[in-house]
Amino acid sequence: MTRRQRMNVYFEPGLLKQVEALAERRKVSKSAVIEAAVLSLVSGDDDGRRDAALSKRLDRLGRRIDDVDEAITVLGEAFALYTRAWMRHQLPIPANENEAAKDRAADMYARFNEVLVRRLARGQRFLNERVRDIAGRKDVGESS
Repeated sequence: MTRRQRMNVYFEPGLLKQVEALAERRKVSKSAVIEAAVLSLVSGDDDGRRDAALSKRLDRLGRRIDDVDEAITVLGEAFALYTRAWMRHQLPIPANENEAAKDRAADMYARFNEVLVRRLARGQRFLNERVRDIAGRKDVGESS
């Protein structure tokens, strides 16, 4: 039977409180907590488990990003269809002007897309502008 050797270690007060709390929760000594932590650090076995857990989390995040990407694509397409339909049917059109209205709607939709692309290229976002507007109103309300 090997005899354990004593070692003096210094901890920050906050870390020591965490060690004490963990030892109390697990109903073991502080030395056992420290020994398990050091053993976990120096043994290579824990690296495999940590890598597997990280890989699992990354896979889950990847699937979530794919879900969000698909939802954004669907929303974008739905908004484009809605915008096109709205521009086509904005005003009642006499039957003899139907072709002209379709051409005008196509022009309006093309201009809409141009403006959208320009705004996105400059980094302008509608929701960011709304947040700034609201924040600006709150600042004006607080100062008066």
